[in-house]
Amino acid sequence: MRTVVVLLCALVVGVVTRPVAGAPEADLISSSWQLDVEFHDPQRISVVLPGDTEPTMYWYVLYRVTNNSRQEVGFYPSVELVTDTLETVRAGDMISPRVYDAIAARHNKEYPFFSPPSKASGPLLQGRENARTTVAVFRMFDSEASSFTVYFSGLSGDIERVGNPTFRPDEKESEQNARVFLFRRTLAVRYDLPGDVTTRARAVPVRRSREWVMR
Repeated sequence: MRTVVVLLCALVVGVVTRPVAGAPEADLISSSWQLDVEFHDPQRISVVLPGDTEPTMYWYVLYRVTNNSRQEVGFYPSVELVTDTLETVRAGDMISPRVYDAIAARHNKEYPFFSPPSKASGPLLQGRENARTTVAVFRMFDSEASSFTVYFSGLSGDIERVGNPTFRPDEKESEQNARVFLFRRTLAVRYDLPGDVTTRARAVPVRRSREWVMR
């Protein structure tokens, strides 16, 4: 198993407002609380859903979070997978509970206290004894994709507000006419899928980079 451990620095939550648009860069060290995370690289699993006769394939990323900060924090993760063909797949979308059960059964010996995302979210106490193991599950994405990035947010309290230079003050503020853009410290892990379209369905993802970004 290949895992990556992201160490944290725990201080108070910092919110900065900037006057210009454009994604800010993430600091090397968080200015707020940040959770430690260990994760498996993406794997596939086939599950026969109720009413189906053929299995459906999914991708999943098993991970564990630990709160080693100086405070209790709220763990409310949001995980997305974005391909090089610009398809975005949000973890948990159109995922049957049967899939989480199958993943729990596969990893029962290693992670007997596995929790599906719906039960893993919430206040997270400090210490290794309170760590939570959960999973991000994605439906299959574009077969043309040769690389993808998994974005984990909800692991840090760092937030930055960036002013929208195209904001129209004479119009009602809305999603299309936002006064500011909100960026959160997010862990980005990039993978390549070697081979061509005919072989990628069996290819093992190759991790190329991991970094903190503001997204």
